Order: sequence, then structure tokens, then C-alpha cells
Amino acid sequence: MKLPAYPRYKPSGVEWLGDVPEHWSPKRFGYLFRFYSGGTPSTSEIELWDGELPWVSSKDMKSMVISDTVDHISEEAVRQSSTCKLPAGSLLMVNRSGILRHSIPAAVITREMAINQDIRGCVPSSEVDSKFVVYLIEGNQPALLALWRQQGATVESLTFESVKTTNLHLPDPPEQRSIAAFLDRETGRVDRLVAKKRELIERLKEKRTALISRTVTRGLPAEAAAKAGLPTNPPLKPSALDWLDDIPKHWRVMRFRRLITRLDQGWSPNANNYPAATDELGVLKLGAASKGKFYPEDNKALDDIPEGVIPITPASGDLLVSRANTPDFVGDACVVKGNYPNRIIPDLLYRLRLRADTNGDFVCWFLLSGLGRAQIECDARGSSGSMVKLGQGHVRAWSLPFPPLPEQAAIAAYLDLETAKLDALVGKVEEAIERLQEYRTALITAAVTGKIDVRKHVT
Repeated sequence: MKLPAYPRYKPSGVEWLGDVPEHWSPKRFGYLFRFYSGGTPSTSEIELWDGELPWVSSKDMKSMVISDTVDHISEEAVRQSSTCKLPAGSLLMVNRSGILRHSIPAAVITREMAINQDIRGCVPSSEVDSKFVVYLIEGNQPALLALWRQQGATVESLTFESVKTTNLHLPDPPEQRSIAAFLDRETGRVDRLVAKKRELIERLKEKRTALISRTVTRGLPAEAAAKAGLPTNPPLKPSALDWLDDIPKHWRVMRFRRLITRLDQGWSPNANNYPAATDELGVLKLGAASKGKFYPEDNKALDDIPEGVIPITPASGDLLVSRANTPDFVGDACVVKGNYPNRIIPDLLYRLRLRADTNGDFVCWFLLSGLGRAQIECDARGSSGSMVKLGQGHVRAWSLPFPPLPEQAAIAAYLDLETAKLDALVGKVEEAIERLQEYRTALITAAVTGKIDVRKHVT
């Protein structure tokens, strides 16, 4: 959509804003709004949390418009705490949160609500439209963060004295509402497109997961099997495992302990917070083994190895498995391609060396499959939900369907090729999403700073 500029402009006097339409006027933020702080009612008094008044916290600040909240409080909670009630149409801003490192969550409420201490409430005057200001904040976040963020604080927060003294260059309220209505319509279109593309990504990922699970348990599709000189549509037999359906008759079910010739745990010394050069010592980070890929560059430089310590280094064909991580990533695996004598395997990774009749890539693909992940998730243990661990006994006890070596290699090669195609499609869709989001941000910025005139495009 090509939109015209306004007929005449004037300097705003603000470096990041530049020229603004001639009829727009500067108004201080503090003149346009009345500001209110919030609080949290006592969590030990259950009756205070049994009301109908929405109570906004940071977890509710995920959209530009808030119609309801996760938590609700009673009128008595308002009387007994430092929270306050704000009328519909009020502007809310996150005042304290780690998210303020890169963005300023802001929203408009559609009904009366209370707020907690991490939210600042701004009740608008008749000269400003809250929705317009939400868009203004979203479209100019880097500049406003530089102005408003408190420097040197241990917790990221905004300095509202700086907020109040910031000049907003605004048209009159009817034009503000027109711009907001235009942006509602156009960003809504973009958001719907993005949502459809995200759905496509999820379908592609589901297809990828199904492809891997089907192939490592039933073998290659008939056409691919024929090309590889392997049996097509082989007869099946029961796997004898509760969690595994029938498998090809000529396959076996094997425990990992029968396939592993060595299982070693790495070593994690104190290292530097920067990566090592190729010819320097470096301790691998957990991300070095990720979704079937090995990333030797993901490491921390190590000055030296203490006397008496013999570190484990990755060699070609080694299967690396994450022994400790978050629940979604524990058990992540990859096969090393090439030798890396200067890269040290850390304590949080296992190194598995396999029998000669075992293809490491096939085993890795099984661990990445739904059935592999199910075993991993069943065994992962931890005192917190954020970090879980796998013992060597768990790894040795895992089972997998086991075809002959040539078929293992063919399956691994097939999955390399077919998943790469799906990953490329996902990458293209993600690029399209990024372009749409960039367009969305640019459109918002241009509209709320007066670089484009949208008045004739509002119906």
C-alpha cells in the first residue's frame, strides 16, 4: 500500500522523530495523562482473590488491548492494598520487568481494572487517545527505551519522571483515533497472515516429526527402498514393546547397552566467556549438540588443562547426548563429523561410541523421533522443572528398533535429505514472517510519526 505524505511539515526538534505534520502539536506525556501505581493484595487471604475485578500483572500484558486478566480480586482487596482501580480506556505500561531490555509492553483496558506494582496506569485526558499512544510506543521502542529506561538498576525499570517530560507530537483526538483505527485494520491483516504462516510452520514441523518416527520404526517408503536396493513393503512382526507397534520382520529390538562400546561423561572446567579460535582449546557448550547437528564453534575458550586431567575430545562418529538440560532439550543428540582435538566435551554431555554394525546417524534420528523423545522424557529427573538430568543407566536401558547396517545408513541418508527439504520450507516461511513483522513495525512508525497521511484510508 502506497500512502501519501502530509501536505506540509515542520521540524519537531526531536532527533529520532524528525519533521512532523505542520498541524501536529507537542504535548508533554505528563500533561496528557494522570499516573497511578499498583500493588498486590495479601496472597494469604484467599477471600481477597475471590472477586470479579480484573487485576493486571505483567503476564497479562501480551496484547495491545486487555479485556480480561488471569487473576481477579475483590473490592475489599482494593481497600486493603496499594492497588488501585483504573477506568476503561486507561493506558497501561509495564514499569518493571526484564522485558524492558528490548521492548515496552503497553496496552489499553476495555473495562475497569486494578493493577499490580509492576504496572503503571495512565488515565488519559480529553486531548489524547490511549490506543494511539500504544501504537506510538510500539512504533518507537528503541528511541523511547533509550529515553525512559532507568540506567544502572539491578532490575530493568522505567523512570517515569523521564516519561512525563517526554514531548509527544500529536494531531487532534479525532485524527489520533483515525490513525489508530487505520492501524487496527492494517496490523490486523498482517497479524492474520502471520498467524496463518505460523500454522503452516506447525504443520510442517508435525510432518517432519511424523516422517522421522515412521521411517525409524517401519523403514523407507517403497520407492526409496527400491532405489536403495532394500526390501519394499517387508512383512511386519510385533515389537514386543508396549510403546512400539509392529516393526519389519527382519529388524530386531535392541537395548542401547548392547550397541554402546563406550559411554563417557565430559568435564567442565572454569572457562572464558568467549569462543576459542580453531587452534585454541575450547569447552563445548550444550548448544554444540542440537537437533542432530554438531556446532564446534559453540564453545568457551580454555586457557589450559590442569596437570593430571585427561579431557575427552570429540572424534568423527561419536554420538553426543545432552545429559542435563531443560525438559524440552535434555537428551538432544548429534553425531560428530570430523575430529576436533581442541574441543573438550563438557560435563553435561555424554559421548557414546557405538559398535561397528551400528550407524550413529540412525541412532541419532531415533533419539530425535517421538518414540525416542518419549523414553528420554520418561527417564529425565530433576528437583526443578527448569533442569532435568539423565543417568548413564537410563541411556543404557533405552531400546530402539534395529535394522541391518546398510538399511540404517539408507534410512539416515533419506532422513537427512527429506528433513532438509522441510527445514528449508520452514526457513522460507519464517523469513516471510520476519518481513511481515518488519512491514508492520514500519507502518506503525510511519503512521504515528506523521510520515504518511492515512486519513483518507479510514472508513
